[in-house]
Amino acid sequence: MSLPFVKTSLTDVTKNLGTQFKVLFKNEYEQPCQSFKLRGIGNLIYRSIIDAENLNKTVVAFSSSGGNAGIAAAYGSKFYNIACTVVLPITSSPTVRETLKSLGATVIVHGKHWGEADAHVQTLISQVDESVYPIYVHPFDNPLIWDGHATIIDDLVNDVDDITKVKGIVCSCGGGGLYNGIYQGLTQNNLSIPILTVETKQAPKFSQALLQNKVVQVEVNTLVTTLGSPYLSQKSFDNYHNKDIKTYVKVIDDLDAIAGSVDFYDMFGTIVEPSCGATISYATRLLSDLPFGDLGPDDTVIFIVCGGSATDLEALNKYRSLVENH
Repeated sequence: MSLPFVKTSLTDVTKNLGTQFKVLFKNEYEQPCQSFKLRGIGNLIYRSIIDAENLNKTVVAFSSSGGNAGIAAAYGSKFYNIACTVVLPITSSPTVRETLKSLGATVIVHGKHWGEADAHVQTLISQVDESVYPIYVHPFDNPLIWDGHATIIDDLVNDVDDITKVKGIVCSCGGGGLYNGIYQGLTQNNLSIPILTVETKQAPKFSQALLQNKVVQVEVNTLVTTLGSPYLSQKSFDNYHNKDIKTYVKVIDDLDAIAGSVDFYDMFGTIVEPSCGATISYATRLLSDLPFGDLGPDDTVIFIVCGGSATDLEALNKYRSLVENH
């Protein structure tokens, strides 16, 4: 069996931005379902199918994500021709529901928020017949998911002219799955490149965990919904405190993330979600705030353009108005 994700391109945008150092975009929006999530969730489904092969059971995927993780679960399930059930809260987007159905997933609407939808998924899993091998597809908190995301670094090692000149990698952070994968990929390739994770102050789970010195639940009220996890994975907290690889955490406003999406569309004509825009904003608007020291012509910074499929042109135009009127 092959894996459902693809190798994505690496674009040099130094001339676009006019920087004194090299800036590369790793274009994860090129994944078949438009998000990096397919790397990790595709790997989780793949490995689970292998584990189930000798058990003579029917594999079924279960997800509770109303965003890119749910879509990745549905796409990966269709790729391997297995059943997939996605439970969504009542606040989920009708567009997401239709996308999931178009991928062959069974869609159940249950609960006022993700937590209630996720609890229902776990109830469904506990009730499956003994002939079923259930895959619980968490949006970010599973080692097999981090294994899949780590392949981003494998790509970079093969595609960057001189990996030793990379002085930093920038990524957005919701629950920390992408960050964990990047961290793991660097470790596996014996690299110690610093990582900058970006979150919004409307969903500040990483910065609050550091402030309180433990993983905590935070109140989330954000326009950047796919960074809206109420908590950080314990693995992310542990990685931060492992000094083998330096991690920086930066907190921006929702409007900065939205502006990043607008900037990316204006540069390339491609729509990415504001969760991705959070990273882009550090390339287009917040370069002076990069924490990687003095950067010269021989230095490179890589931005993970994580993508996302829940934003359309109508939404992007609304974001543009918000930015312009601020």
